[in-house]
Amino acid sequence: QWDLVCDSAWKVHIAKFSLLVGLIFGHLITGCIADWVGRRPVLLFSVIFILIFGLTVALSVNVTMFSTLRFFEGFCLAGIVLSLYALRIELCPPGHRFMITMVASFIEMSGQFLMPGLAALCRDWQLLREVVDAPSLETFEVSIFPESLRWLMATQQFEASKELILQFTHKNRMNTESDIKGVVPELEKEITRRPKKVCIVKVVGTRNLWKNIVVLCVNSLTGYGIHHCFAKSMMGHEAKMAITHNFYADYYTMAGIALASCLAMCPVVGFLGRRGGLLLFMILTALASLLQLGLLNLIGKYSQLPDSGMSDSVKDKFSTAFSIVGMFSSHAVGSLSVFFCAEITPTVIRGGGLGLVLASAGFGRLTAPIMELHNQKGYFLHHVIFACCTLICIICILLLPESKNQNLPENIPDGEHYTRQPLLPHKKGEQPLLLTNSELKDYSGLHDSAAVSDGISENTTANGMKSM
Repeated sequence: QWDLVCDSAWKVHIAKFSLLVGLIFGHLITGCIADWVGRRPVLLFSVIFILIFGLTVALSVNVTMFSTLRFFEGFCLAGIVLSLYALRIELCPPGHRFMITMVASFIEMSGQFLMPGLAALCRDWQLLREVVDAPSLETFEVSIFPESLRWLMATQQFEASKELILQFTHKNRMNTESDIKGVVPELEKEITRRPKKVCIVKVVGTRNLWKNIVVLCVNSLTGYGIHHCFAKSMMGHEAKMAITHNFYADYYTMAGIALASCLAMCPVVGFLGRRGGLLLFMILTALASLLQLGLLNLIGKYSQLPDSGMSDSVKDKFSTAFSIVGMFSSHAVGSLSVFFCAEITPTVIRGGGLGLVLASAGFGRLTAPIMELHNQKGYFLHHVIFACCTLICIICILLLPESKNQNLPENIPDGEHYTRQPLLPHKKGEQPLLLTNSELKDYSGLHDSAAVSDGISENTTANGMKSM
């Protein structure tokens, strides 16, 4: 329609670039807003504005207007993704957090599998835009979605917490006197306290929490960044080269690898835990990358010898195999990094922590349009840099704590006191994941004993009750 071919083909990559930049800024900004005003307002306004911008994109008159609106659409999409992710994590009990997250991932992938069919039925891209944005019309359902009770309690908004608890008891027809005995009176005692909202910048003053978030940011960046390297290796460095020379077959191949990765994560994370699963998939990614860079180069040299008996087809088969393994494992690394961050980041700054990791994932995805703008120049160096990052990430993952079956940290002191455990299950008498209050005095090293004791007694729980 806009003649985006030949000398104007670069404008297509600019449109992709614009969407990803909007996602990056959206994750960073909406994450901080979600920690300050709540998850529900961010979700509500993001759904409203993505409906507005989504429908406006279909009315674009030129590629400049299209790319600009795609930036704002990506910004609003980031708010929806982040707020829903935080709400799911804060709603579920420890044993069901990963299961519910994976169910959401499978639902997301079902939409990915349906997209080519919708495109074939709609034919016109403007009609496709309206069909894709149609689910956003369910804004009324989002407006009645409750705020995260965990976030309200962690930020000491006890009046709003009391109203939400009473609303739940009324809808569920619970006996107020017996079922929530002792909860509402405790809230009424603390109802005059001012809310304590925290910004993600407070992480800079911590000792362990900021390191955990940085490690997961680097893992997310590496996982999504190297994923593009494997995809281009499987499809060929030139856009005209593809696996099956059919757009739909190539699309479903990529989607099928992502689906297989999510299916494999379920038993692996269930058996090895969050840290063990992330480490395993990162090792697979590093091996696939190093073998593709080193072994294939060696095979290429031997194939040039007249008596070697090797041909270019052997090299192509190995390259495809390593690319499939790399895409499989790198997708799991990116997904697990985001989930891991949501579990170890305290509730009061969970939106900001998720925003940082999701923005890092956006930077990893951003390498795809950047490489396409340069006609894949520097592709090999791009792959080498990310391969080196995988080796660094393997070491850094060992510094992370294990969050499987653990309660979510509510405030910064809770998140700061997560400690690293061995990969193997600890024996009797070994130090647990969360230190006891008496041990915290000697562990923190940041304040004197009296100050630490006072801080712990004040921040032991986010809901005014003693933690178990």
